[in-house]
Amino acid sequence: MTTEREPAPRAVTDVPSQAIVVQLPAPLQPYARSLQRWRAGCELEVLREGVETYPAMLAAIAAARESILFEIYILVADRTGERFKQALLERARAGVTIRMIVDAVGSFTLSAGWLAELRTAGVEIVDFNPIAPWRRRWNLSHRDHRKLLVVDDAVAFTGGLNIADDYAPASDGGRGWHDMHCRVRGAAVLDLARLFRRTWLRSGGSYYGAPARASEAPSAGGTSFVRLIENTKRRTKGAVRRAYLHVIKQARSHVLIQNAYFLPDRGLRRALARAVRRGVKVSVMVPGHSDIKMIEFASNYVLRRLARRGVEILHWQGPMMHAKTAVVDGVWSTIGSYNFDAQSRWHNLELTLEILDPVVAGALIAEYDRDRASCVPYDEAAWRRLPWWRKGLAWLGYRLRRFL
Repeated sequence: MTTEREPAPRAVTDVPSQAIVVQLPAPLQPYARSLQRWRAGCELEVLREGVETYPAMLAAIAAARESILFEIYILVADRTGERFKQALLERARAGVTIRMIVDAVGSFTLSAGWLAELRTAGVEIVDFNPIAPWRRRWNLSHRDHRKLLVVDDAVAFTGGLNIADDYAPASDGGRGWHDMHCRVRGAAVLDLARLFRRTWLRSGGSYYGAPARASEAPSAGGTSFVRLIENTKRRTKGAVRRAYLHVIKQARSHVLIQNAYFLPDRGLRRALARAVRRGVKVSVMVPGHSDIKMIEFASNYVLRRLARRGVEILHWQGPMMHAKTAVVDGVWSTIGSYNFDAQSRWHNLELTLEILDPVVAGALIAEYDRDRASCVPYDEAAWRRLPWWRKGLAWLGYRLRRFL
């Protein structure tokens, strides 16, 4: 007679890293929509504009010993782009494995010769969704809007900065666009490396082995809990919006949002208005002069309605503000590529980091307060002062918001 043996219990390391639940401290738990996929012990540093971001990224590239993963929406063959190309060429010739995903529309101005120099040195490059209308499932609107650099699976950079002179400081001959980025160390870096690999393989890149799982990474000794939000699959398309809705509903003190293209849908507008009614201080900062005028007009139409409901609206008056950050109650914050427009919600590949760490939130609050000096308030009175033709364009832009 034989007896059926019970299977041995699976070790924790066998559980997919995405399913591991991290025990968050009690004060942080209300701000986490899900307890899954949070990475503890991460080290995250906020980087302001090109003046801080580019030197940090170039230093990480120069220090690479094994691999560089580089995913970018806009890469321009200008002075800034050339600096990055030369840094990549030097590492490629030193034997470092380099893989790049470049969006075919965002980086449309790159010449074949400029990219060929990188390929000749051994850099593998994939064009994301090439411009090919003869393809059966080709979609011009489906773009890779992410900005991601991962070096040696040990340090990563992500946020809103593309690689172009627009973002370089004026002292380097750039236009000094205002944007925010971050440097990450710890288990979340492996999540970012694995995200790159999925996009790489789906875009036709050559096969390579998967990085280690985040559950296998040692702690970086930092204080941040970090969670990656992305929208590669259909079921994750609304993940960033759901995260915002959750924390806005949980807010008890303040909500601070910086966003370059701010056209929130009705549900998000309602959540912001209800937060104000609960006594929460809600402040939204947007460009006063956008590089995409129709979005600027449409945003003014939407922001007028929010201002009526007590939301503080600030128009940034410096060079183009391209940031996508938010802070809630000095606890939850986010840095990424996600805009509140139809492109980010429905079409683009986006990448955003949720961060639970009062230290990081405090750094972003300090940046927000610093930026106030470059802003003017926008409210119903400011709307009334606009000329009739701008009001007409605002109305038209709002009607076309699903295409912006």
